[in-house]
Amino acid sequence: MKPVTVYDIAREANVSVATVSRVLNNTAPVKKSTRDRITELINKYQFQPNALARSLFKKETGMIGVILPDITNPFFPEVLSGLDQEARNKGYTFFLCDTVSTNTNGDSGEQYVRESEYLNILVEKQVDGIIMLGGRINLAKPSAELVNEVVEVCKRVPVLLINGNLPGEGMNRVYADEKVGAELATQHLIDLGHRDIAFVGGYRHMSNTLQRIQSFVKTMEKNGLKVRKEWMLDGGFSVESGKAFLNILLGLPERPTAVFCANDLVAIGVMKAANKAGLRVPHDLSLVGFDDIPYASNSIPELTTVSLKCYDVGRNAADLLHQMITKNKVSRNTKVRPELIVRESTAPPGGKGLKA
Repeated sequence: MKPVTVYDIAREANVSVATVSRVLNNTAPVKKSTRDRITELINKYQFQPNALARSLFKKETGMIGVILPDITNPFFPEVLSGLDQEARNKGYTFFLCDTVSTNTNGDSGEQYVRESEYLNILVEKQVDGIIMLGGRINLAKPSAELVNEVVEVCKRVPVLLINGNLPGEGMNRVYADEKVGAELATQHLIDLGHRDIAFVGGYRHMSNTLQRIQSFVKTMEKNGLKVRKEWMLDGGFSVESGKAFLNILLGLPERPTAVFCANDLVAIGVMKAANKAGLRVPHDLSLVGFDDIPYASNSIPELTTVSLKCYDVGRNAADLLHQMITKNKVSRNTKVRPELIVRESTAPPGGKGLKA
C-alpha cells in the first residue's frame, strides 16, 4: 500500500499543503472546522510526517541535541523532565547524548572526548540546536581546546548552556544561582544556632563546587564564624564519598555539629555513615544537601536541601533555545533563584528535629 503523504491529506481535506503544515506544526491559527477535518484524516491514515522531507522543506529537523555527563545522576532527569515538556510543546524531539565515564575522579579526559564526538555527530545530524549540561562547561578552568571546539559549533548551530559556563565567550546560558543557594543553606544552619559547620563534597576543579565553597566561607565569615580547613573536604559527589567524608570527620579530635553537603547524594552518604556510627540526625548532627533530588524527600529523616528548580531550569532552557533557533533576541544570561527546602534533617545543636 502506497504511504499517505501530506499532499494526500491536503487533497482529501480540500485545503492547501501549507494549511496541513500549520496544523501539524501548530505554527499559525487554522479555523476549528478545518483543523478538525485535517486532524480526523491524520488519525484515519495514522499519518506521520517525514522528518527528512520536513528538513528539506523548512530547513529544520525538529530535533535538538542534549549532551550531559551521567543520566544515572538523579539531578539530570529532573532537568530533562522540564526540558522535554517544553520542547514537545514547541514541536521538538531530542537526541540524548550521555558522556558517562568509568573514571571516578571528576576530571575525565574520556568524558570530554565523548563530548567532542557527540558535538560532531549532532552537527552532522543537522539538529536545530544543542543544549549542554555538566562536563567541560562546569570546569573552573577549561582548556582553550575544549572551549574553542564549542565556540566553533556555535557558528553553525545555536548552543545553550545549563548551569555552566565557558568564561569569556559570552554564550547563552540558563543557570541556578549557586552562590545564593549555598548562602541560604549556610545561613539556615547558623540561624539554628550552629557554629561548628563542615562543608563536604564536590571537586575543587569544578566551578559549581567552588561557587558553593566560596559562598559558604563568605557566609560563615559574615557571621563572625571560623572556617576550619580540616572540616572542608572534597573529592566526590556520590553516596560513597559522603560516607567517606563523615568517617574522616569522625576521626578528628573536634567534630562539627552540622554538615553542609555539596549535593544530596553526598548528604545521603553522610546520613548513612552517621546512622552506622550511632549518631542521630538531626539530634546529634544536622545535615543540609543541595539539588533537591527526589531521594531528598524520601530519606529518613527527610533531607533539608536547596532546590535548584531543575524543572523550571529545563523548561526555560527549551524555550530559550527555541527563541535562538527562530532567530529571536534572547538574554545571554537567564538566572533562576534557588529555594531552601526545610525538612527534618536540621535542628538546633542538641535540640529536637524540625518539622517540614
